[in-house]
Amino acid sequence: MDLITARHIKKSYSEKPLLTDINIIIHENDKIGLVGVNGSGKSTLLKILAGVMDEEGGEIVKSSELRMGYLPQNPDFNPELTALEQMQAYMPRPAEEYVCKSLLSRMHIDDYDMKMKYMSGGQRKKVALAAAMAGDHNLLILDEPTNHMDADIIEWMEDQLGLYKGAVLMITHDRYFLERVTDHICEINRGKLEMYEGNYDKYLEDKAARLSMAIATERKRAAIYKKELRWIHWSAPARTTKAKGRIQRFEQLEAGKQTFENPQLEIDTVSSRLGKKIIEINNISKSYDGKTFIDDFSYTLLRRDRVGIIGPNGCGKSTLLKIIAGRLEPDSGFVDRGETVRIGYFSQEAEELDPNVRLIKYVEDIALSVQTSDGYISASQMLERFLFPPHMHSTMVGKLSGGEKRRLALLSVLMQAPNILLLDEPTNDLDIDTLTILEDYLDDFPGAVVIVSHARYFLDRLAIKTFSFEDGGQIEQHIGGYSKSMNERDARAEERAAALAAEKSAQKAAAASGADAAPKAVKLKFSYKEQKEFEEIDDVIAGLEDKIAETDKLIAAEAATGNYKKLMELTAEKDGLEEQLLEKMERWEYLNDLAAKIEAQKKR
Repeated sequence: MDLITARHIKKSYSEKPLLTDINIIIHENDKIGLVGVNGSGKSTLLKILAGVMDEEGGEIVKSSELRMGYLPQNPDFNPELTALEQMQAYMPRPAEEYVCKSLLSRMHIDDYDMKMKYMSGGQRKKVALAAAMAGDHNLLILDEPTNHMDADIIEWMEDQLGLYKGAVLMITHDRYFLERVTDHICEINRGKLEMYEGNYDKYLEDKAARLSMAIATERKRAAIYKKELRWIHWSAPARTTKAKGRIQRFEQLEAGKQTFENPQLEIDTVSSRLGKKIIEINNISKSYDGKTFIDDFSYTLLRRDRVGIIGPNGCGKSTLLKIIAGRLEPDSGFVDRGETVRIGYFSQEAEELDPNVRLIKYVEDIALSVQTSDGYISASQMLERFLFPPHMHSTMVGKLSGGEKRRLALLSVLMQAPNILLLDEPTNDLDIDTLTILEDYLDDFPGAVVIVSHARYFLDRLAIKTFSFEDGGQIEQHIGGYSKSMNERDARAEERAAALAAEKSAQKAAAASGADAAPKAVKLKFSYKEQKEFEEIDDVIAGLEDKIAETDKLIAAEAATGNYKKLMELTAEKDGLEEQLLEKMERWEYLNDLAAKIEAQKKR
């Protein structure tokens, strides 16, 4: 059954055509992911199909059996309603109260009577998502359902949508989510829509194959066109009876030219020099209203650290980032920043963007020109590199899409030439193409990067260490990205459970035999070799990071000369250094964990 059929849909904003000829049919049970660069019209198309915005051309036919649930990117809300009341208000057919409360709890909202005006943007989105998931729908239209969501909620949604008998049309930047849920990918490109069968990985393969075929076809067309152009030019001017068919073919060849220049974000800014001393976090704690969010946390940030921070919403991740950035003071402890440290802070909500300022004015207020590897470029050129063409430069910031605002916020951070990057939910509202380019940029960024994110692929791709917020403000440190840290945390939980079970069993056996209390715990201490290694390991890691940075420069220099033999040698050398670095980081974690246990034993 066809739930929605849309033909030749058109939509423009002022003089800019956004959707020029969109055709899509949504069948029952389809699981469709919608992709495209920011500003291409993805959210607009969802609004049109959901019936909350009118199209300017074309037609939409909806089945009489259609029962649709819609989650907007930024849901409207009544500030005076409670979470439960707002959830029911979102639903065209209210569900039973116990169903609503169960889903709100699943979204980590246990205070059903909290008013919407006191909620964060993420909590409001959760209320709207709970409403969408609760209804009796056969089509769910979801705009960025993974934004602001905890990892366990995203994984729960994956399971629910995998079992869901209806159709799904969604926009999301979460590549794991796309890969595991979808069976079709639709891409909006230059106002039109192309459909690909299969999940996200299959889409990437098929898109590459289509592009390769299109380029080959264009190459043949260009060769024939060149010959026909010569025939047209060489034909006798006096002859009035040229072969009409051949002239028509020439005109068709001329009109059939294809272009493959897809504008891509160019991130190319120069960071400032970073000295030996980076950032030292010393025993910081932070509480609000009697609740401890960060409890006695210490860490020394290394030059090329790539740290991911994970944990449920509201646990204190953004608070930690603000303390590191110096935007918030801890209740106790302190953060020592090196003299050369220049922090670039990419906030979660991009709240610093003034909606009443024109783009060019906003950027020029930061800097009239920016240094890049190609030399200095103007603010206007920088905007173009971040996919804001000249006709947009006079646009008010408030008129931009959510993704365009995030891209502008990222531009404003990088223009300040930071050497430390603190990124709070950088994946929210950014399209996948932009995220891929950002990932490549962060790979080569010469300073440390600390990332708060729920985007599992992004963290697996970038993080070499992960900080996990646990109960009571404790922050556990793991080596590796999201998946590895979760596996490690699960393994630790199993070890603790097994140790507890063994202890209980031993106590029971001792009680049954009338034995004394359990034997005294063995005193923990460093061996001489471990003590020496513990004192030196930070410098060893910093030295390896410096060697990797030097090797990167040599690789770039040899790539420019085309000396591929030397390039292969340097690449192999870099791989070896990175292996050593990973081993040292795992050793660093073991030694610091042991040091913490020794210190705790002394306090008992």
